[in-house]
Amino acid sequence: MSAPDSVIRLPVRPAWHALRSVVALPALMAYSLAGHAQTPPADPVEGQKIASQGTPAGVAACAGCHGAQGEGNAAFPRLAGTGADYLRAQLDAFAEGSRKNGVMQPFAQKLSAQERASVALYYSGLTPPQIPAQVAVASADDAGGWLAQRGRWPDNVPACAQCHGPNGVGVGSHFPPLAGLPAAYIAEQLQAWKAGTRPPGPMALMAGVARKLSDAQIDAVSKYYAGLAAVASTTASSGGKP
Repeated sequence: MSAPDSVIRLPVRPAWHALRSVVALPALMAYSLAGHAQTPPADPVEGQKIASQGTPAGVAACAGCHGAQGEGNAAFPRLAGTGADYLRAQLDAFAEGSRKNGVMQPFAQKLSAQERASVALYYSGLTPPQIPAQVAVASADDAGGWLAQRGRWPDNVPACAQCHGPNGVGVGSHFPPLAGLPAAYIAEQLQAWKAGTRPPGPMALMAGVARKLSDAQIDAVSKYYAGLAAVASTTASSGGKP
């Protein structure tokens, strides 16, 4: 379809105004300043070497799970085009133990702070997979799409699009892309935030949001974003017409 009303036109709503009842601005400032103050020198060439070959210390090549170009697959999330600050924060959290994962923690702990920064910078510079520039407006009976596009404002649940973009492409260096990530991976992260076993991230927002979502809503929004990869593929094959 190409009718004007078939694509998302989110209302212009200042994000800080909309989210101010959820979290204070100083939280984001502290997060950003702390991250930049502690950022070690990063070398994307070194990051590429680690990603493709691993390290003598026993870190396996990232490409073994995340793909040769960081494109991800049905089991592991894509890394290509994700913000360097976000990726570095996740690697640091794995290394420190504040984010739990049986695979990633041992690898991150064997990387120095500089190596983690280099890997993050390398992946942030890769071209991400095709993501739709426009997606259809969700109907009220589409629980996942409705939450993603509109949220549940009476309960202070902002739309995912407010931070991750209307098409799940990600925003800036701290808010990662969601479009095309495996549904099981997205659901796992939301459940981790809900249980308090993953750091809350920028503005300490995600834990509060996840706790207000039912298991069914988590599954629905996870499947919605995973499905955007199929939308992108269809859009590309039809010459860019949704």
